[in-house]
Amino acid sequence: MASRLVRILPAWSRVRLGSVAGARFVSQTPSPGAAGSPAVSGLSPVEHSDDHGHVEVSVYEKNRDFHGFHKDPQVDVWNMKVAFFFGISVAIVIGGTFIHYLPDHGMRQWARREAERLIKEREAKGVAVLDGNYYDPSKIILPSAEEEK
Repeated sequence: MASRLVRILPAWSRVRLGSVAGARFVSQTPSPGAAGSPAVSGLSPVEHSDDHGHVEVSVYEKNRDFHGFHKDPQVDVWNMKVAFFFGISVAIVIGGTFIHYLPDHGMRQWARREAERLIKEREAKGVAVLDGNYYDPSKIILPSAEEEK
């Protein structure tokens, strides 16, 4: 087994995977020649000032953990927790309860209960559980031979 694997390994290095064949992988580590160039993280944020000289500061500068619910950091975290509680926890509980109490799809449970009821009824009467005739032959009215002609 190991000898087969050793023979196959060089072939696997030449195999290209379908979705990766056209992909180009770029290294995220800085090259030694790019030491003096500014990186994206090294850029300072642009501060805009209005006509009165007031500087507009981004909410992300004030609160790095900004969730987008409120400018005050404590209210923002509280609103985020409430939104996720109602959005996820309650939705899962109410959604799961709703799905659980949906009616029987395809009436499978009803069909099984009805079959079990009929089996018990036929066993109590002493009749065969399954009969070759779907309908009772004595109740079928067939036309006479004269009417067929």
